[in-house]
Amino acid sequence: MTTRPPITLSIAGTDPSGGAGIHADLKTFTARKTMGTTVITALVAQNTHGVSRVYPIDVDFVADQFDSVLGDLPVDATKSGMLGSRDLVELVVDRAAEGRLGFYTVDPVMIATSGHRLLETDAVEAVRTHLLPVADLITPNLPEAALLISDDEPEAQTTEAMRDQARRLLERGPGAVLLKGGHGSEDEVIDILATADGQVREFTHPRVTTMNTHGTGCTLSAAITAEVAVLGRERTEIGSDILGRAVDNALDYLARALTSAADWQLSLNPEGAHGPIDHQVDIVRGRPA
Repeated sequence: MTTRPPITLSIAGTDPSGGAGIHADLKTFTARKTMGTTVITALVAQNTHGVSRVYPIDVDFVADQFDSVLGDLPVDATKSGMLGSRDLVELVVDRAAEGRLGFYTVDPVMIATSGHRLLETDAVEAVRTHLLPVADLITPNLPEAALLISDDEPEAQTTEAMRDQARRLLERGPGAVLLKGGHGSEDEVIDILATADGQVREFTHPRVTTMNTHGTGCTLSAAITAEVAVLGRERTEIGSDILGRAVDNALDYLARALTSAADWQLSLNPEGAHGPIDHQVDIVRGRPA
């Protein structure tokens, strides 16, 4: 009997330095034993110090990429990252409504760590009202969660506030919310998973002290997407139990990747640089001792 690997799709922008965006997603998809495919939404000039320029891809060509991938390959799970414009958001909403994206994770990329805005102002409302309802899972960090609720919502400062915001985001229609606590200041990081069936679960893990945090959000959402593709290919099979296992496995992978890269110094100008994590931590590469 012929078998195939789980197929995952990333809809996102590029990162020529290899730490985030499409590049991080493909590395993660491979590390988590899936076949990664892509739809590129923007060409981004960035490195470990930040974003210097964004060149949006014409929406018609993005649609052509969708047609090429989805017309040929049975995608089991999809994640989207940087979408950039309202037109792109609406295109992705249309593709999700067609039912060919499999389990769909939205990583609502809005602002880069450097402060560079990655989502046009008029696209924010489209994400709130149109994209979130077609998502099976959204993975906002604390600033993104607040902005997705409203323009004047303060960032959550406590675990209870995180739980409250996760529930309020569920009211916007996604199947589940993973509210990431990595932007907090505590020694322990708490992430909150709230699902539409009323379950709320906390994931607690030690904060890894490192400057090599470039692409952590992209990597986590890609890892969850890959884990879902591996654990349950059919959408009807993916309940809160499988999703919880997928999140747990992905967080464990991310922690190992952060720890492995904690002592890396790759930048030619390390002052202020945020290096990449070690996506290949679980792959034997014959790295010299």
